[in-house]
Amino acid sequence: MAAIDGLPPLRDVIQRHGLDARKALGQNFLLDLNLTQKIARTAGSLEGITVIEVGPGPGGLTRAILALGAKKVIAIERDARCLPALAEIAAHYPGRLEVIEGDALKTPFETLVTDGSPVRIIANLPYNVGTQLLVNWLLPETWPPSTSR
Repeated sequence: MAAIDGLPPLRDVIQRHGLDARKALGQNFLLDLNLTQKIARTAGSLEGITVIEVGPGPGGLTRAILALGAKKVIAIERDARCLPALAEIAAHYPGRLEVIEGDALKTPFETLVTDGSPVRIIANLPYNVGTQLLVNWLLPETWPPSTSR
């Protein structure tokens, strides 16, 4: 399948960095470019939008979001093994990818974007924390939430 951004195929990135999806972290790496682009497109036009992505892993969905024109992606990744692969994407899209190493359940999402730009969350949620994250996003202490979708 042809690359969407000139970066190596995700399968090669995963192999080069010795990554494997870990059940304990709820990981499931999406390799199909058609699927990742479809997920990203479901959020509507991403032009001028800041996207928060939870659990980007090696960056398959991240690449689709950036290729579709997101102003910026703030990716929260708990697995340090994935950081070098994400750094390669950040180098390819200078200034458009910020990677935060940490636990999304402990990340105050409302503090991530302070410039007033529209925010959307796009994620292939880790299955072991998906429900709690959704509850956290739907029931924030302040209303309305900082995200638009």
